[in-house]
Amino acid sequence: MKLGAFSVSLNVKDLQESKEFYEKFGFKEFGGGMEMNYLIMKNEDSLIGLFQGMFEGNILTFNPGWDQNAENLEEFDDVRDIQRELKAADVKLDMEADEETTGPASIMLKDPDGNVILIDQHR
Repeated sequence: MKLGAFSVSLNVKDLQESKEFYEKFGFKEFGGGMEMNYLIMKNEDSLIGLFQGMFEGNILTFNPGWDQNAENLEEFDDVRDIQRELKAADVKLDMEADEETTGPASIMLKDPDGNVILIDQHR
């Protein structure tokens, strides 16, 4: 199963304060924007999404079709194929992709400890 780029999406109270904190670890702005209430921060191949007021808790995020630079991968597993494989393995999904569609789609589930996992395909 090819899950693509990995990042941790953090629910933050103060976007500017969080940005400044992670900059101390060498992270730099890579995507998003203060005006959109989220930033994607990058340090080498490590990605952290900082999201203010968009969701509760923190999320493990995978992006099929992208590498760690948000560049398109030539070969990748479509999120609907990943969904079918997970369902065949008796993994309960909290949100499913419409199998009648193509292109961008997402699925969401929780691990046994309640950690949210988002598999979010952008293309």
